Amino acid sequence: MRVLVAPDSFGGTLSAPEAARAMAEGWRRGSPGDELELVPLSDGGPGFVDVLAVSLGGERVSLEVTGPRGEQVRAEMLVSGGTVYLETAHACGLHLVAPEVRDPLAESTVGVGELLRAAAELAPQSVVAGLGGSATNDGGAGMLAALGYRFTDAAGRPIAVESGPGPLLALSQVVSSSSFGLRGDLVAATDVDSPLLGPLGASLMFSRQKGATDAAAGELEACLRRLAEVAGRDLPGVAGAELVPGAGSAGGLGYGLLVLGGRVESGSDLVLASVRFSERLVGADLVLTGEGSFDDQSLHGKVASGVARRARDWGVPCSVLAGRVSVTATPSLLEAEGITSTHATVDEAGSLEASLAEPARYLAQLAERVAFTGCWRGGGTVAGTEKTATARGEGGRGFRP
Repeated sequence: MRVLVAPDSFGGTLSAPEAARAMAEGWRRGSPGDELELVPLSDGGPGFVDVLAVSLGGERVSLEVTGPRGEQVRAEMLVSGGTVYLETAHACGLHLVAPEVRDPLAESTVGVGELLRAAAELAPQSVVAGLGGSATNDGGAGMLAALGYRFTDAAGRPIAVESGPGPLLALSQVVSSSSFGLRGDLVAATDVDSPLLGPLGASLMFSRQKGATDAAAGELEACLRRLAEVAGRDLPGVAGAELVPGAGSAGGLGYGLLVLGGRVESGSDLVLASVRFSERLVGADLVLTGEGSFDDQSLHGKVASGVARRARDWGVPCSVLAGRVSVTATPSLLEAEGITSTHATVDEAGSLEASLAEPARYLAQLAERVAFTGCWRGGGTVAGTEKTATARGEGGRGFRP
């Protein structure tokens, strides 16, 4: 049997290549006669540059930029075929902020602006910015300020959006930059298709996982709403950009790139095309994909859903191996998406703490068990006896022998 192993990274525990190797190691133990092809992926978030460097080649350029809380951090750009690829998580990623101090009201995307300015100096034909895994929720205001945009209050005084989105509540005027110009195309490779505002937007849907309280999530929503109102009024062509799918990606960085004249593309689609994933499906019998947490957000532009839909179109079963499975979609909906079964390392390990402590071990152990039992055919959480467990979001308990 020919198996494609095509995971995203697992949160802050395993990179996509590490996850692919762990899956392959376990699968070979459980089904040693199978042929495996490893295709690590990214949706625009952490690992975006690494994955594309493997598939596209090119030159990696390293530089220092401002991190989400004002510190200096190391970032990389990939220059390949006239295109510069950026990973915005290098400048504003959640992994850069210790869990005990995370607060998206106090974190900024200034470093993303510095990355864009460095990319523009290379005079590329296009710049592709991978979005995802951010600690920030400022709608790209810090990025825009770093590129020369001016934000002022009703008295004409500058407001300090470089320190976080809180000051946006006092925003009265936005003036575009006269010092930044990008001749080529600008693409926001987004990890989700959420708009900027509303229950599915940057603040109300995603900010709590970045450390925001319920009250802070409401304040962040108000900040970004004010940004959209004023920028939509003051900047040509920006009105309505907050409604574009993907504008809410990376705490609204998608919106900020739209303000700059960019366009939004699915990060997972872009990477899948770059690695010629559809071609690799020819002759495949099974696809394994995965990510740290397979939940409702996973069905909105993440790697697992992009992989599953392509596998579905080719008639190839697709099994998800994740750290946790908490999706509330019905089994029939998951099957319609191309997902044959889902399985969780937290169930294999017995607890979330154990799973996080040794992620590669338990991912390999999970893959071995799925291969050995053959439950990727649908005997896991999506089909058969585990439909009720999946609806409750309990993960893959039913496949254990």
